[in-house]
Order: sequence, then structure tokens, then C-alpha cells
Amino acid sequence: MEHYNVDQKIQEFIAKIEAKNPNEPEFLQAVKEVAVTVIPFIASRPQYNGMKLLERMSEPERTIIFRVPWVDDQGEIHVNRGFRIQMNSAIGPYKGGIRFHPTVNLSVLKFLAFEQTFKNSLTTLPMGGGKGGSDFDPQGKSDMEVMRFCQAFMTEMCKHIGPETDVPAGDIGVGAREIGYLFGQYKKVRNEFTGVLTGKGLAYGGSLIRPEATGYGVVYFAEQMLKTINQDFKGKTVTVSGFGNVAWGVIKKVEELGGTCVTISGPDGYIYDKDGITGDKIDYLLELRASGNNRAEDYAKKFPGAEFHAGKRPWEVKCDVAIPAATQNELDLEDAKILVDNGVICVTEAANMPSTLEAINHFLEHKVLFSPGKASNAGGVATSGLEMTQNSIRLNWSSEEVDSRLKEIMIGIHKACRDYGKEEDGYVNYVKGANIAGFVKVAEAMLAQGVV
Repeated sequence: MEHYNVDQKIQEFIAKIEAKNPNEPEFLQAVKEVAVTVIPFIASRPQYNGMKLLERMSEPERTIIFRVPWVDDQGEIHVNRGFRIQMNSAIGPYKGGIRFHPTVNLSVLKFLAFEQTFKNSLTTLPMGGGKGGSDFDPQGKSDMEVMRFCQAFMTEMCKHIGPETDVPAGDIGVGAREIGYLFGQYKKVRNEFTGVLTGKGLAYGGSLIRPEATGYGVVYFAEQMLKTINQDFKGKTVTVSGFGNVAWGVIKKVEELGGTCVTISGPDGYIYDKDGITGDKIDYLLELRASGNNRAEDYAKKFPGAEFHAGKRPWEVKCDVAIPAATQNELDLEDAKILVDNGVICVTEAANMPSTLEAINHFLEHKVLFSPGKASNAGGVATSGLEMTQNSIRLNWSSEEVDSRLKEIMIGIHKACRDYGKEEDGYVNYVKGANIAGFVKVAEAMLAQGVV
């Protein structure tokens, strides 16, 4: 009867969330994934009874939507839509990236802000959850057009953020160039030089290894996952999707630990390099990104030994470890079945929610080591937190010191996920562990602060 009551609570909770948030599939997917593991945990803890903690966490504290008019190089006026979702500030200022991409909408940003709340909690750093962005597409725009858009965007957003209130960072479509323009406009309008953004250039308050940090953190986390079955990266074949900063960081660190990455992917398809993506090939990924190119096929043209597979994803390639590092829902049930049939032992998410719920369940049913992005890709925001600390104390740490602190944080996140996710047979359910570990710190802070 008790089990039935918990199942009923989950169904009732999800029904309420669906009714309040229609036409928001990404947000609903993220909330459901958390609810099925956290609600049974809440039911087992009397102090949480009746406090509606998950309901409160699922409702943004503040949703800001604004227009962004800007002028292109031909003098034509364009109007985009800007967003900032300030999800939860129980443990610190809102913290989360800004995404510029045509797919940006309220559902996508609410899902990202919801995930960010748990992810930031897992880092143990004092950061709440938030996310923002616009449906503006930087691809194909001149530097001057991007600058004018960023200035228009920040002119409105600067009213709602600050180093003690909300500290945005970069995300898809928002790299070093965009962060620079955004920071410059914030400084001009607010007349203050503060650590209001992370991912800044080294010349004006940025942190060393920030571009690589998410990818490095993912590999550190995967390394700890493999240790639970007495294995490591040496000699392992690794498939990776995407080829942005995250994939680049993953590939660099996997090579350093003795593994071999054999794939990258773009919107046009994926490449398989049986010899491994190493040395100057890794450097070439940076060249592609710097040129604004997002076509994987160009890698195969540069290195003829690589095979290009148009319109396909890399999960059909046999591997020991799979690391999805592109975008949400890029790995579905059919992909999961192929990976399991090919003997994958570890799937570590580097992107935000890249696996569908059906794919995740398939990995868990077959006892594959699987980590959700909210745990394994927290290295990026952790290093942003370290950047905030460096800005506060007006000092810059060395690459080695930042990397060392990042590794310590990822080991700590893994331990928390393992402790809450370990099942009776010894298998670690990292989905359950990450959700509960992330929930607990936020929940305790919310309980202490009352109903606000």
C-alpha cells in the first residue's frame, strides 16, 4: 500500500506540473526524471512531509521575458526575444549560462534552469540555479552585428543581474566574443567593474582552463565511475558527440589518461577516426570552432584516414565509454540498444539531458554505468564558481591550481552520487544519486529559510 501511495504521489505531482506547464516538453522531461527518484526519498523523510519542496523547486522564483531590438549591417531592424529564468536562490545567487540559438524558448530555458539548480548544489559551492538566452542566431553574423545584439540584450538584462544576485555565463552560441561584449555593456550601463559574468577573458577577470573545464570534469567523473568496477581509461575506446569546447576538453583529457576518442559529430553527421583524435587533430577542432564552422565533414577532408557518415550519430560505433557532448535528446532508445549490444560499460553525459528517458532506463536496466549531465558536466559551472572566488579576492590562480580544485570537486560530486545511488547489489544508480544529493542541500536551505 505504501509503494502504491508513493507511485500515486508521483503521478499526481507530474499531472499538476503538466497542467501548469503545457507545451513545455523539455521542462516536463527534466522534472519527471527528477520526480521519480526524489519523491520516494521525500516520502521516507518526515521533515520534508507537507513542505511542497519539489513543487517549489519546479516553479521559477522569477521569469523575465523581454524584447531585444537591434540593427544589422544593412540598417535593417530585427526583434528577438530575450529570457532570464531565475529558478532558485536558496543556496546562493542565481548561476547559469546564456544561450543564443534559434531553438531557445521558455521550455528549453526552464529545463536548463531546473537542472542547473541541482547541478550547482552538487558542486557544494554557494550558487543557485538560473538560465537565460535568446532566439538570436550568431551564426553568419558579423562581429559588429553580434556586438550590437549583445549590447541591446544586456541593456535590459543588466537590470536583473549582479554579482550578489545573478551571475550568468556562456552557453551554446555565447563564447568569449559574446561574453566580452555583454560584460562591456554591463560595465558601461552600471558603471561598475564586478564579477557579474563568468567565462570572461583572462585580461579582464577570467579563469584559466575555463574553456576546457566542463570536458575535463566529465572525464574526471567518468574516471571515478570506472574505478567502481576496478577499471580506468587506459586502452579504452571512447565515442564523443559534438566538437565544441566540451568535446574538445573531453578528448584532451581522455588522451592524457590513456584512452582513445574515435568520433566527433556535427549537425551534418559524424566522423570515425580509427587511429584516434590525438595531437594536431585536437588542435584542428579548435581551428574549426574559431572559424565558426560546425561541419564534421571538414575534419574528414583534413584527415583522409577518417570516415564521414552523413546525417548519422556516432552511437553505432563500438566503444567502451560513450560521452554525449552535443545537445539535449541526441541519444535515444535505439542508440542505447546499439551501445548496450556493442558492449558499452560506461555512458557519461557531457551535454545537458542528451539522453531520452527511454534511453536512460535501458542503460539502468542493463546495469551500464550511466551518469546524468547534472552530475558529470558540473565541472563547467564549478570552474565558474572558482572564477567568482578569484574575482572576489582579486587574484588569479594558476592552471594547475584550478585544475586541482576542479578534480577535487568532481571526486566529491561522484562520492555524493555514489552514496545516495548505491543499490543493494552494489550497482550505482547515478541518476537516483545525483537527483537526491542535489535535492538535499537545496531542500535543507529552503526549510531553514521558511516559505519564501
